[in-house]
Amino acid sequence: MLNAIEHCFELSRQARGLQGAALDRKLSELDAALTLARLAMKPADMPAVIDPGATFELDLTGYVTAWSAGAEALFGYAAGEVIGQHVLCLYAEDDDGGDIAELFFSHTPGDPTARTEVRRRHKSGGILRVCLDIALRHDAGGDPLGMLVRVAEAGPALSAQDQIKLHARIIEDSEQGVLITDAHERIVSINSSFTRITGYTPAELIGQTPDLLRSGVNDAEFHAKVRAAMQGGGPWRGEIIGRRKNGELFPQSVTISAVRDQSGRISHTFSLFSDISVHKDAEARMQRMANYDPLTGLPNLCLLTTLVGQALTETKRSGDHGALMVVEITRIGAISDTLGHDIGNGLLCQIGRIFRQVLREGDVLARLDGHRFAVALLQVEKREHAGIVAEKLLAALAAPILVAAHSLQVGAHIGITVYNEDGADVPTLIRYADVAAAKAAQSIESNFLFYSEEMNQRAKEHLRIESELRQALQQHELQLYYQPKVSLRSGRIVGAEALLRWRHPVRGMVSPGVFIPVAEETGLIHNLGAWVLEEACRQISAWRDANLITPPVAINLSARQFDSELPKRIALVLDKHQVQPDQINLEITESLLVRGTDKVIAIMNELVAMGMALALDDFGTGYSSLAYLKKFPISTLKIDRSFVIGLPYEENDCAIARAIVTMAQQLRQEIVAEGVETPEQMSFLRELGCDQLQGYLFSQPVPAAEFAAMLREGKRLAFATH
Repeated sequence: MLNAIEHCFELSRQARGLQGAALDRKLSELDAALTLARLAMKPADMPAVIDPGATFELDLTGYVTAWSAGAEALFGYAAGEVIGQHVLCLYAEDDDGGDIAELFFSHTPGDPTARTEVRRRHKSGGILRVCLDIALRHDAGGDPLGMLVRVAEAGPALSAQDQIKLHARIIEDSEQGVLITDAHERIVSINSSFTRITGYTPAELIGQTPDLLRSGVNDAEFHAKVRAAMQGGGPWRGEIIGRRKNGELFPQSVTISAVRDQSGRISHTFSLFSDISVHKDAEARMQRMANYDPLTGLPNLCLLTTLVGQALTETKRSGDHGALMVVEITRIGAISDTLGHDIGNGLLCQIGRIFRQVLREGDVLARLDGHRFAVALLQVEKREHAGIVAEKLLAALAAPILVAAHSLQVGAHIGITVYNEDGADVPTLIRYADVAAAKAAQSIESNFLFYSEEMNQRAKEHLRIESELRQALQQHELQLYYQPKVSLRSGRIVGAEALLRWRHPVRGMVSPGVFIPVAEETGLIHNLGAWVLEEACRQISAWRDANLITPPVAINLSARQFDSELPKRIALVLDKHQVQPDQINLEITESLLVRGTDKVIAIMNELVAMGMALALDDFGTGYSSLAYLKKFPISTLKIDRSFVIGLPYEENDCAIARAIVTMAQQLRQEIVAEGVETPEQMSFLRELGCDQLQGYLFSQPVPAAEFAAMLREGKRLAFATH
């Protein structure tokens, strides 16, 4: 019962400062809680004796120095439990926002005492409302030495019976629906507003469970929260979907709380709810009018500004990029003038649907005005990706569009801005995109332009490389070169790394540093990776047929290729060419190691179980960590050329190389140094205990025929002595 009263006071506290409808709802909750508390009240819930003369004394700092029998009867504490304690031990847990009433008090002139009404805590944990009469105590010399506090329970303004009647009447006449269930979750009472809102009468609901009222729309998390509130986990407030007797679903605002009896067990649960259908409908209409284009149903400039503004804030924090495009549709005016505005409007709606199908779900498509659309790519990995999307939008308009039996052809010019590079606010980005779109309309080379000329050139180059790389795969312009790996103990060739080369029919050899990043960004790396594996295995098989014994060949893997199907794909190629798994080594980069550790380890273990060795390429340039080397089944570390180039004269490079070699030796891993070009570098690495070298000192990457000739001749590394 005391907990129920405490809940009532909590509702009263929450009502402070509220106005209008919010205050009305909170008062309704308070009234319902008070009524239920009174219904559950039993005489044993209150202290057995109330002594109107209950007193206690405090010193000037607030510590209890005397405690009367009346105070013991009122609060439940014996004198020995309180004397010597601070008066704060009597305070309710949430009375921590103001002064200590017994110490900081004021009284009227001529009256030596002060009176106040406060909340205090009974020993059982219940909350009491009491009146305090506080007076200063003085010594013989007239100096204050403490306080005398007289305590009496504050009586209600109305009798208990009158309060019960009043609150019951208020609940019955309330605009809010009230539903009360017992400890077994059976409905024991509803008010008239509940019947008005849902259509159910008391005769239809009393004895039933609230499951009868469920809509089936609310999720499992919601039901868990409601269940927790009904089991005493604290009040729950929220908006849910309810069901009327006629089956109609409607939104409602709900508060659910539990009431406990004198022993602390839950005796009842009460729910207060309001039908908010009208408010929701009006809110939805206003939201749509404010944020959506009435013709196409797409977001308008207002909503676009909000969404892109939020993305701008996020990209400033994360350092990522986003792009905003303005798409100007051509010939809309001429079509509307010729065929009528209804056809023109239908065409705009159809264009909106076409664009929506091209874009990703997370991209924003908006209509700015007349013939202008806007597209916001809220996050792009590379700035040039916006150019790829622009190409897709233009391609989507290449085919005629059917509107009311008319086959209509339109075009578009697209201006692109990149944030936060071109601008840091939405109006600026749109203005710059408009400028770029206007320039695109005058251009004879492209129908889309970036606001930045440098960005425009980069995007064009990116698209050119992607297009020509796709052709290269089809027209057999790709080759594999092989760079030998040489043992620093014997000087013999003990392996090779297969390196992809592109012989362009016009520009000659294209650097991998140019086309590999484009392949990674566009997903072409999957096609290139599959081609490299196929070609390497084909070449190994050809060498075997020519009676040439070859050492293991290393193949570089992109992180994009590393998925659960990778072992199966590799096994199929090995089986096709009858290549043994130990003839192929796989080289991975450190960036792969930070992706989904458990998943990556499982794939690595599967590859190693097949008989292939794993090498960590470019070690030390990325996310190097002993934790990774300990967890992953890596058998070889490759020291990046950036740490080799300064050997043996650069002190820092020497220290790094020495640390990597020492660490790898402790982990029993083989060490390969990349980019070795001088005898001095070789000698230093050999003395450190490095196992293999790879670099121009022995050989640059060479075609398959030249590598085979090296093997047949038994070419060896000559060890220089200094």
